[in-house]
Amino acid sequence: MGAGVIQGKSGGKRRGRRRGRSAAMSEINVTPFVDVMLVLLIIFMVAAPLLTVGVPVELPETAADPLPGEQEEPLTITLTADGQIMLQTTETPEADLIPKLQAIAAERDSDKVFLRADGAIPYARVVQVMGALNAAGFRNIGLVTDTGGPRFDGPDEG
Repeated sequence: MGAGVIQGKSGGKRRGRRRGRSAAMSEINVTPFVDVMLVLLIIFMVAAPLLTVGVPVELPETAADPLPGEQEEPLTITLTADGQIMLQTTETPEADLIPKLQAIAAERDSDKVFLRADGAIPYARVVQVMGALNAAGFRNIGLVTDTGGPRFDGPDEG
């Protein structure tokens, strides 16, 4: 990748070298490497936002810190404002939710699931879905919220 040949200029004064013999160039041309890295960086910057679950909901705001990252793709259940239950991005009827979740739980290493619920959904409905997740074998449920909510430890700033 960029290695070239430099012509020797011995002029016949050195012994052991024949005239016209080439020595390998020891410098590395870094420009193609930088070009490839910049293209990869742009590709990942464009693709990263597309990897999130695309069901639009108005998440409630809290002051909680985000959960640490996972190795495998997180399983996400979404409750939309109109009452639909979405398994990742697929609408799922209530009757099919537990069997589908049990089949998914048998395939996964982790029992972690993220629950996204629109702020307009009644709390009782959110708890019912959490109970269904628990019945399907998912004991580690993370509630997804937006940051910037009230802190309850003093006056809000902002």
